[in-house]
Amino acid sequence: MTVWSKLITALRGGAHEAGEAIVDSQALRILDQEIRDADADLRKSKEALAEIMAKEKLARSKLEKSVSTIQEYEGYAIKALEGNDENLALEVANKIASLERARDEEQAQADQFASSATQLRQAIAQADSHIKRLKQQADTVKATENVQRAQATVAERYSGSESRVQTALDSLERIKQKQAENGARLQAAAELAKENSEDALDARLRSAGITPDAHSASAVLARLKAHKKQQP
Repeated sequence: MTVWSKLITALRGGAHEAGEAIVDSQALRILDQEIRDADADLRKSKEALAEIMAKEKLARSKLEKSVSTIQEYEGYAIKALEGNDENLALEVANKIASLERARDEEQAQADQFASSATQLRQAIAQADSHIKRLKQQADTVKATENVQRAQATVAERYSGSESRVQTALDSLERIKQKQAENGARLQAAAELAKENSEDALDARLRSAGITPDAHSASAVLARLKAHKKQQP
């Protein structure tokens, strides 16, 4: 195979794939149009059936009239024979033969219409059943398509929201950490303030002579005297 042949084959393959892609993307629209076309064909078939049935009815009516006319001329022929008028009877017989040929043709035509109507009626019933089943299956396919499209949308949104949720959780954790750090600092400051407040108060109490000063000379002397009394 030459390079040009391979190139042409590749282009044909690409065109085929592109065509299949277009068909796949428009599958439901194509299916709907095919169902509408089938419905249109079914309506035309029903119209054709109605026309055939009308023709059969006319043919049957014409046939009944021919049969009645033949019976009438048969009565004339019998009367001619009863009157010994052979020539008249023969003439009537020729008329009857002509009417019978026409009757047979009308009979065949009516039977043909009836046969065609029967076949077409069966074909219409079968086509109608197929179209109904096709419409039901098409509704199922459309419902499945809608469900899958919704599932895909939900999955896409969930995959996107999952990262957003994670980002929000990270932000929440940072806020909690910041609040914990601020709380610890506030608690430490409060404790430090409390300690400073208590030290100042003790100093003021000692200065006022309300509480003893453990490191004053009198306090040291009193401690030594107490220690001496404890010795034997």
